[in-house]
Amino acid sequence: MNSPEAVEVSKPVIAIVGSGPGVSAGIARKFGGNGFVVLLIARTKESLEAQVQELRGHQVQAHGIVADAADKASLVEAFAELEKNFGAPEVLAYNAGANTISNPSELVAEDMLSDFTINVVGALNCSQLVIPGMTERGSGSILFTGGMLALKPVASRASASIAKAGLRNLAFTLADELAPRGIKVGTVTIGGVVKAGTFFDPDLIAESFWELSTGARQGEVLYQQA
Repeated sequence: MNSPEAVEVSKPVIAIVGSGPGVSAGIARKFGGNGFVVLLIARTKESLEAQVQELRGHQVQAHGIVADAADKASLVEAFAELEKNFGAPEVLAYNAGANTISNPSELVAEDMLSDFTINVVGALNCSQLVIPGMTERGSGSILFTGGMLALKPVASRASASIAKAGLRNLAFTLADELAPRGIKVGTVTIGGVVKAGTFFDPDLIAESFWELSTGARQGEVLYQQA
């Protein structure tokens, strides 16, 4: 799916993990429209190909790499391919997520562990894979898609509530550690259902990711209606 020869080396690269038609698509359009080469990473080849073609229709340089956010070996291989063909990314946007619907008294431990692996461990693994390149460069941005469940947990969404709280604290601790290296870490905590044409339109939410990346905002953006 990649066409390295078509990439301008001088262009910055954003890697979006867990790409799909929602928030990640908005991020891809925003950064791609501002001169970034967009690398989409997801499990399904067919979905990636459709997303890449759509972005190219918007004159965005986009490429796809198949990998599973729950599988560290898969991520290691994907980021090695990414860096070999496109260079170390300036921005990582982690958007992969899983949510088992269950009250905590009935939540199967294996389901919660599976969700946590995708929601938090995958974010940690991806971060650790891009930190060396960003450290060498002296700059970069690591961005997470958070959720209001981190602040306002709901019983029937116990797994996601726990995971989003973990992701939020991962963002804060990484930010503390990496700031001296010139690396920005932020999270957009979304307080509603993502839907085109509403306040929670992916293209509107993407503006917050852009502001965290440029330094116009720092740490956490609480994306919610007043």
